[in-house]
Formats: sequence, structure tokens, C-alpha cells
Amino acid sequence: MKRLTKKQMWIFAVGQLGWSILGGIINTWLVTFYLPTNADIEAGAVQFIQPGLVILGFLTVLGLITALSRVFDAVTDPMIASLSDRSKNKRGRRIPFMQYSAIPFAVVTVLLFCAPVNAISGINVAWISVFIVLFYLFMTMYCTPYNALISEFGKTQEDRMYISTAISLTYFAGTLLAYTPFLFAGMLRSSVNFNWSYRICFIVLAVIALVAMLLPTFLLNEKEFVDTEPTNANMFKSLASTFKNKDFRTFVGSDLMYWIGLTLFQTGLPFFVKVSMELDEFYVTVFMGAMTVLSACFYPFVSKMVKKFGKKKLTITGFLGLALAYLVTAMINIIPLPGIVYGVLICVIAAFPMALLGIIPQSIVADVAEAEGVTTGENREGMFFAARTFSMKLGQSIAMLAFTSFAIIGTTQNLNSNDITASPLGLMIVAFAAVAFCVLGAVILMFYNEKKVMKTIAKKEDSEFLVAVETNDTAEEKK
Repeated sequence: MKRLTKKQMWIFAVGQLGWSILGGIINTWLVTFYLPTNADIEAGAVQFIQPGLVILGFLTVLGLITALSRVFDAVTDPMIASLSDRSKNKRGRRIPFMQYSAIPFAVVTVLLFCAPVNAISGINVAWISVFIVLFYLFMTMYCTPYNALISEFGKTQEDRMYISTAISLTYFAGTLLAYTPFLFAGMLRSSVNFNWSYRICFIVLAVIALVAMLLPTFLLNEKEFVDTEPTNANMFKSLASTFKNKDFRTFVGSDLMYWIGLTLFQTGLPFFVKVSMELDEFYVTVFMGAMTVLSACFYPFVSKMVKKFGKKKLTITGFLGLALAYLVTAMINIIPLPGIVYGVLICVIAAFPMALLGIIPQSIVADVAEAEGVTTGENREGMFFAARTFSMKLGQSIAMLAFTSFAIIGTTQNLNSNDITASPLGLMIVAFAAVAFCVLGAVILMFYNEKKVMKTIAKKEDSEFLVAVETNDTAEEKK
């Protein structure tokens, strides 16, 4: 079968740009739009749902909706993965799913912000509940087959690392684009109201995302590059077989810790900047942008480093590097330094670990999935990546709930307000929790048997990667 050229790998990576824009819109704006602060309400924002921590005293209505949508994910993620793995479509197992889901995925993202009643209403709660479930359904229909192609398009370790690097860059680009309403919504308010100033931004972003998601489905012929037999296992058997893989269980446990730690920090960043560093919220965008750009500068070196040190050791290094960045964040209210100094320190320290963790984990999943296919003869790449996607969503949900609980420690929280009253003590606890999760992720990953996986899938083109693993194992045994 043919190998993708570098140009075709970038065409494939454009699909990631599309879905990361849509995912970024939801992650960045769903809470901001539907739980407006008092300042937003004064600027014209409409309250569509009951505000405040009204569910058991620590959860919002929106928080409950998003938490319940994860239960739905637990069913749809493996279901879509199984359907994709078993597909006998003449155009391939993955591309048709991506093509058919792209349009509804983009449309539903916009409709999610178009609640029909311009006041607090149960109808709006039902609207959001339905469309958040549809959003995650179509996201899964696109992302699970898309991610499975990383393993199938990556014929060699070099190809796999190049693809992982490219999609990591487009992921960060899409996430940054999702922040642009911060800049453009205000400009539109001379012509439209508060809510439509954001909706117009979301519509423009959704169109860009749709074009990006469709490009690889029309420009890449899956059958030219992939020649795998559909699996015959049903969903439950396939899922059970996937989690019987010890190395995959180890990776997923580690990955869950990563997503909890990362999301705790990302959710808390605006509060770290405004409350702990005592800086204007403008610096949230500055620090996030600087961290992303600086991280991207390290991308060209990651593949070369993997050849020298292996994926496992570098991923553990990434975990510990992020833990150090979060530890510095926890020190903000302990060691008195100007807020801008802490912001620069955190950006510099976190950039390299973000590069490692943005590229390598996807490649590890592809390795384990391929090794399973070689060992068992079953091509279940979709199920492996579905499990990874679910660990990401689960980790993000746990972190968002944990942040709300930790950040308000030491304050008197107004349960009827959408303004989270974060305290320096609460934010320090958030930062230490992120440190703990990252360290735990590193410890769990130590049990991943990289040498066995790499030997199972190694081709002659992968000799440098395999030598790196064997050299590192020998050095560790001598210690």
C-alpha cells in the first residue's frame, strides 16, 4: 500500500484543525455564554437557565447537564468505534463516517448556543440537554475514525511521529481560533446585541471548521493507503478485548491523570491571572498564546528526541515538566514576586512538556493498537482511540467539577451567583492537585512495556526508534 506524502499528512492534519475549533468553542464558551457573570448581564447578556450552584450546593444546572452527557459518551464512544472497525464500506472504514458527520457536527455546535427562550426557562434546559448530547455524538462520529487513521496512515514510526506532530500543531491552532471571540465579539456589539455578537463569531468559526473537516475526506482516498480487514467482533467483545491489553490499561490510567491535571490548570488560568497574579484578564490570552507559540518551537525536535530516548521516557519527562510548572503556579501566594514574572516563568517551563505531551501520546495509542492487531489479527484501532477519547472527556469533566469545589475553599460563595469567588488558598489547592495528578500519571506510565510493543510492530524503517528503546532499557537495568 502507498505511504502518505508529507503534503498528504498535512491535508489529514487539517481535519484536526476543524474539530478542535468546534471542541474549543464548547470548552471555552459554553459556561461563559450560559452562566454569564454580573458584569456580562449588565452588558446585555441574557440568562437562559437557572443561575448559581443550585444542584446539591456545588453544581450548576449546566454542570449537571454536561456531567450526564458523559454517561451518554460511555455508550456512544465504543459504539461508534465498533461500527467503524466493522465497516465494509467500499470507500474505507473511516472516511465515510468523517464525511457524513462533519456537517451536523458544525451545525449542532452553533445551535447549542441558540436557546429559543430569551429568559430563564425549562425549555432552554431541554434544548441545551439535547444539543450537548448531539454535539458529543457527532464529535465521536468524526474524531474516533479520524484518530484511528493515525495508526493506519502511519506506516512507519517516522510517519507516525510526523502525523502526530502535524495534528498537534493544528489542534493548538484550532484551540487558539476558538479564543478569537474574545477579540471580535465586542467589535460587533455596535450592530447586534450581546448574545448575537458571540453567535456570529461561532457561525464564522463553524464554517471554517466544516471546510477543514471535509478537506481530508475529499482529498484523501483511504483505500489507497489502508488495506485492513474489518473486525467481526461486536461492541462488547471488542471493548472487553481492548481493555484486556495490559499496556493499554496502563496508558489510559496515565492519560486520565494527564487530562485531569491539564484541565485543572487550563480552567483555572483566568483565575490564576486575575486573582493570584493580580493582572488584567487580557494576560490570559497573552500567556496562553505565548505558551502555545513557544511550545510549537520545540515540535521539530520531538521526533529526533524520540529516536534517541524513546516515547515512554519523554512522556514521563513531559508529566514531570508540567508538574513543575504547576508547582510554580502554587507558589504565587507563597513567594512574593510580580505577577508578570510568574506568568513568564510558567510559560517557559510548560512549553516543552506541552510539546512532548501534545505529540507523543497519540503515537503511543497507535503503537499499542497496531501491536494488538499483529498479535490477535483483529484491527480494532477505532476502539483503542475511542477509549482514549473517553478518558480525555472523563478527565476534563472530573477536573471541572473538582475546580469548582477547590477554588472556592476559603470564601463565602453566593450560591445564587454565577461568579465563582475563587480565593488564593483555593487556587493554590487547585495547583497542588494538578501537580499530584501529573506526578501520578508519570508513575503509572512507568509500568508501560514500551520495549515489548515496539518489538511487536517494528519494521526495518523503525530501527532507530527500536534501538533507542533497547538502549534505555539496558541503561535502566544497569541502574
